[in-house]
Amino acid sequence: MKYVCQACGFVYDEDLGDPAKGIAPGTKFEDLPANYVCDWCGAGKDMFAPQQ
Repeated sequence: MKYVCQACGFVYDEDLGDPAKGIAPGTKFEDLPANYVCDWCGAGKDMFAPQQ
């Protein structure tokens, strides 16, 4: 599953994780820390929506 930042378009891909932040591949979006922010713009987790 992929989630898109509604502020800037960055895509969090669960299959890839976010290695730059120590998030392992396969990490579900709902399992990300509550303080996770967008790599590009710093928007909070609440600004992401599932990619259609």
